[in-house]
This record gives sequence, C-alpha cells and structure tokens, in this order.
Amino acid sequence: MKSKDFALVLVFVFIGAVLAIVASHFLLSSPANRQQTAEVVDPISAQFSAPPLKYFNPNAVNAAPQIHIGNTTNPNPFNNKSQ
Repeated sequence: MKSKDFALVLVFVFIGAVLAIVASHFLLSSPANRQQTAEVVDPISAQFSAPPLKYFNPNAVNAAPQIHIGNTTNPNPFNNKSQ
C-alpha cells in the first residue's frame, strides 16, 4: 500500500464512524426511551416488633420453643447402654 492509500482508508474510517454515531443516535435512542422511572422503596428502620410468644420461648437460650415428643425421662434416648 502507498501512503496515499493509508490516508484514504483513514478518511473512510472516520466518515464511517461519524455516520454510525449519528445514525445510532437517531435510530436507537428516542427521547422517550431515555427517561426511566424507579420504584419507591420504603425506608428501613432499626425498630422491630417482638416475636409472638406462641412460637418463641423468651426463657430459652436460643429463643426456640422446647419440643417434647412422648412421655420419657430417659436422658440418653439413642443409647440403651448405661454409662
């Protein structure tokens, strides 16, 4: 290629880039598409209500209710051998 060819190629690339930018501005982004709306979110507060006592035991260490299945007093229900 000659040096005149490089200059001609650069001119065509520049003209093509300008035309692509102008065409994309008119074809792809209309003023209606540029406006967006966002949902309104309620503010977060550090205040929480107490959990219902029906589900939580306030005297427990982990605040979970005690569950008893059956009427047994065996401290080792899965181990029949005495230690």
